[in-house]
Amino acid sequence: MNPSAIIKLRKMAKLNCWEFKKCGREPGGNKVSELGVCPASTNGTLNGVHEGKNAGRACWVIAGTMCNGEVQGIFAKKYNDCRICDFYQKVKEEEDTDFLITIDLIKMIEHKG
Repeated sequence: MNPSAIIKLRKMAKLNCWEFKKCGREPGGNKVSELGVCPASTNGTLNGVHEGKNAGRACWVIAGTMCNGEVQGIFAKKYNDCRICDFYQKVKEEEDTDFLITIDLIKMIEHKG
C-alpha cells in the first residue's frame, strides 16, 4: 500500500471515546475492575451514530461516562462539561454537517429504549 493510501485510511478511522481518551473502561479494559464498564461502550441504542460502536461517538448523552478522571452522573449535570471536551469537539469537527445535535440523540435513546 502506498503512503498516501495509508494516510487516507488513518484520516478515515473514527475513534470511539474510550479509544481516544484511553480510559480503560471498555469491556475488557484495564480500568474495568476499578471503575466499572463505561455505559457508552455497551449502550447499543446509539450504535452506528457518527460511525461509532454503541454510544462511543455520542458519549455526552450517556450518564455514567467519565470526565476529568471522574465518573459523571446524569446528562443534565454533565453536558456543559461535555460540550468543551476535546473528544466532543473532535467528533463535531469530523462529522461537520452530519453531526447529530444532542436533542436528536436523546430522542433516539427514548425511541429505542
